[in-house]
Amino acid sequence: MAIRYALPNGLTVVFEEQHAAKVAAFQVWVKVGSADERPDQAGLAHLHEHMLFKGTERRGPGEIARDVEAHGGEINAWTSYDQTVYHIVIASQFAKMGLDILGDAVRRSAFDAEELAREIEVVCEEIKRSQDTPSRRASRDLFSTSYARHPYRLPVIGTAESVRSFTREKVLEFYHRYYTPKNLVLSVSGDLDEQELRAWVDEIFGGDWGRPFEGMAKRVDEPAFTGRRILLRPDDVKEAWLHLAFPVPQVGHPDVPALDVLALMVGQGDASRLAREVKRRHNLVNDIHAFAYTPQDPGLFSVAMTLQPGNCERALEETARGLATLRATAVTADELSTAKALLESEAVYQRETVQGVARKMGYYQSGMGSLDEEARYYEAIRALTPEQVRAAAQKYFRLDHAIVTALLPEGASLTEAQVNAVLDKVEREPAAPPPERKASKVSQGEPSLRLGAKGKGPSDIVTEKLPSGATVLVRVEPAVPLFAVRAAFMGGLRYETAADNGITTLLSRSLTRGTPTRDAEEISQLVDIYAGSMGGMAGRNSMNLRGEFLSRHFESAFRLFADSVLHPSFPEAEVARERTLMLQDILTREDKPSSVAFDLFNRTLYRTHPYRMPSLGEKESVEALGPEALRAYHARYMDPSQLVLTVVGDVKVDEVLALAREYFGKPKGQAAPAPVIATEAGLESARVEKRVLAKAQTHLVMGFRGLTINDPRRHALEALTGVLSGQGGRLFVELRDKRSMAYSVSSFAVEGVEPGYFAAYMGTSPEKVDAALDGIRAELRRVREERIPEAELERSKQNLIGTHEIGLQRNGARAGMMAMDTLYGLNMDNFLHYAEHIAAVTPDQVLEVAREVIDFDRSALTIVGP
Repeated sequence: MAIRYALPNGLTVVFEEQHAAKVAAFQVWVKVGSADERPDQAGLAHLHEHMLFKGTERRGPGEIARDVEAHGGEINAWTSYDQTVYHIVIASQFAKMGLDILGDAVRRSAFDAEELAREIEVVCEEIKRSQDTPSRRASRDLFSTSYARHPYRLPVIGTAESVRSFTREKVLEFYHRYYTPKNLVLSVSGDLDEQELRAWVDEIFGGDWGRPFEGMAKRVDEPAFTGRRILLRPDDVKEAWLHLAFPVPQVGHPDVPALDVLALMVGQGDASRLAREVKRRHNLVNDIHAFAYTPQDPGLFSVAMTLQPGNCERALEETARGLATLRATAVTADELSTAKALLESEAVYQRETVQGVARKMGYYQSGMGSLDEEARYYEAIRALTPEQVRAAAQKYFRLDHAIVTALLPEGASLTEAQVNAVLDKVEREPAAPPPERKASKVSQGEPSLRLGAKGKGPSDIVTEKLPSGATVLVRVEPAVPLFAVRAAFMGGLRYETAADNGITTLLSRSLTRGTPTRDAEEISQLVDIYAGSMGGMAGRNSMNLRGEFLSRHFESAFRLFADSVLHPSFPEAEVARERTLMLQDILTREDKPSSVAFDLFNRTLYRTHPYRMPSLGEKESVEALGPEALRAYHARYMDPSQLVLTVVGDVKVDEVLALAREYFGKPKGQAAPAPVIATEAGLESARVEKRVLAKAQTHLVMGFRGLTINDPRRHALEALTGVLSGQGGRLFVELRDKRSMAYSVSSFAVEGVEPGYFAAYMGTSPEKVDAALDGIRAELRRVREERIPEAELERSKQNLIGTHEIGLQRNGARAGMMAMDTLYGLNMDNFLHYAEHIAAVTPDQVLEVAREVIDFDRSALTIVGP
C-alpha cells in the first residue's frame, strides 16, 4: 500500500514497500520542464539533467556515477516539457547511500564552470544525434506545427545556439528558483522499511534549503485552434514519416480515459483498427500507431505512420476514414471490454519492477497532485460506455481541425492541396461501417489487479525432460499475477547462408501470423484478450517465441502460444506482407547510421562466418524467400526434440508440466542436425572500412575477435567492459566527461557459439574523429598494458552484479535467461550464480584476457558518416 507524507519544508514523499527483489528505486520529480523556460533559457531544464550528477559540494566530478556503479546501481535522468526526473536503482543493502547521493545532487549541485563548459559540448553532440534521427525530426515538426505560441512547440533539448549561450549564473538562477522542496516529489519503492526510510529522508532532504519557492513562471497560452495546420517537408529519408493529429485536452480532463481507450483501439498493437485496415488489409504503411499525449497543458491525439511515399495520399485517406467511423458508430461492448482489460493490465505489468512502481507514483503525485488519481483514472476506465467513447471521437476527431505533418523523401509528391482534398472527401462521405472484428469466444470476466501471493518467494527451478527430447523448466514467482513463457531453439543468423540471409528474421515475424485453426487477426485479438504480448525473435545463435500474459489466462494463453510454436502455417499473403516490410526496413537502414556502422563492422571482422551478415538480410536474399522456405526451416530446426521451454511467474508447476507434455511431448519427426559451420580464420592484419553518409555525426566501431558463450574467460572480459563502460567507466570519463567528444560512448563484449567480438563504439562530430580514435586506442592500450587497480575492478564487478539483479526483476527476463543458458549448455540456474562468477574475477585474469583479445594488428575499424 502506497503512503504519502510531506516534510515540514514542503517536500512530498511517496513510498511503497516491495520485497520481491532486494532492490530499491529512488526518483526525484522536479515539477519543471522545458515548457517553463523563458525564451533565453531554451534547453536549460535539460542541461540541468546533465549537470546534477557532475559534482556537488561533497563529491567531485565523476564521483557520483562511480559511487553508484561501485555499489551495483544505475543512475540516470530524463527531461520532458513538464518535469525533470532523476533516478537511482540500487541493491537495497546500499539504499541509504543511493538516497544520499540523489539528495546531495538535487540539493547541493556545484555547477562547476569547467564541467558546465564540457557538458554544453556533450549536449551539442546530443543535438546533432537527434538531427540524424528521422523520428525526432518528424516529432519536432508535429509539435512546432500543432502549437503556434505555447512552449510545447519548441524542442525539449534546445538548440546548439541557445545551449552554447548558457553561463553558470543563468544555470544557477534556474536551479535556485525551481530546485526547492515545495517543487519536488520524492518517489520511493522497494525492499525498504518505512520507519527507517522516514529517518533517512528527514536527514538527507529535511531542513531549510535556503531557497524559498517563488512559484512557477506563467506559460504562454495557446490561442483557440481554428482551421487545419499542414507542414509537408522534403527531407533526406528513405521512407515518408506522416502524422495525422488533433488537439485534445490536458491530463486530468474527464475525457482523457476515453481518449486513451480510443488510442489503444485505433493504433496500439496488431489487433488495433488501423493496424488491421491500413497496414495489413490495404498494405499502405510499414508501421502505424496512435497515442493520446495529455501533458499538463492541452495535448495531442496523433496517428504516426512510416510508409512508401507513393502511398501517402491513400494512407491518409484510409486513416482519416477509420477515425471518422468511430465518430459515426459506437464501438462494440466486446472491443471496449478488451481495451479496458489491456489498459488495466498495464498497471499490473508496471508492478514487476521497483522503478516501474516509483515512476507510476511519481507521475500521479507530481503530475496530477495525488496518488488517489490512479484509482480514479481506472474507475473512469471501468465505467466507460460505448457511447462515451463515441462522444469523445465526435468531439476531437474533427477533420476541419486536423494537423498533418510529413517528412517526404526526394521525389515524393504530396501537396497541401492534396491533403485538404483527401480530408474534405472523407468529411463529406457517409462514414464507412466499422471494420469487421471476429466475435470473441473468450469470456473476459472482470479485470483483476490482484498483486499475487506476496508472502511466498520464488520456488526452485523445476525441470523435466519430455519423451520428445524437449527440456521444460518452471519457476514459480507469485509476487505479481503474470507469467512469461519462452520457446527457444538453436538457429538464428548462424544457420543462415548468403542465399537465404534474413530467413530467421522473416520466420520470427511470421510465426504468429496464422495456424491451421487461427488466422493472424484472431491470434492478435486473443493476445489482447489475454492482456499480453507474443512475438518471435531471431538472434545471432538462436530462434525463440516469447509470450507474457496475465496468469488468470494461463491455460488459454499457453495453448495459443504452443499452437504458434508447433503449427505456424505461414500463409502466403502474411509472409508476403512481412517480406515487404522487411525489404522496406532494408531500404531505410541508412536512416540509422549507428546500425550501419555495426553492420559494416560485422562484415569487416568476419569474412566467411554467418556472423558477417545483417540479421535483416539483403534485398536479393529476402526477395527470394517464401512460405515453403519458412516451412522447411521450421520442420528442420524447430521440432519439439530441439526445444527448451521455460515458464516463470504466478503459475502452478503441475499445470505447466501437464500442458507441456500434451503439446511438446512427441517429436514431429522431421528434425535435422545442426548445419556444419566452417571455422573462420583469424585476422592476419588490421582491417579498416569506411562508408560515407551525409549525417551530422560520424559513428566509429573499433573491435576484435572475442570469445564463445562457453569460454570460462568471458566473465573476465565482461569485467573489462565494465571498467571501460558506464558513466563511471574509463571511456565515458576520459572521452565524454573530460574531453566532450561524444554523447554516446561505450564498449561491448558479444559472445557467440563461435567467437563473438569485443568492441568500442562512439558517435561524434566529424571534425573530432581522429582525436576520438586516438582516445579509444589509448584507453584500450592502457587496459592491455596495465593491471586494473583492485578498487576500480571492484567497482566494475559490483556494477555488473547490480545491473544483472536489476535487469532480472521481470518474469520475461528470468525466463529468457533460463532458456538461453539451458540451450547453450550452461547450467539451467546459471543466472542465479552470475554474481559468484563475476565476484571471482581477478585483476590478473582481466589483464590476461585483455592481452589475448585486444590486438591492434588484428583489429577491425569501421567509420560511417560525412
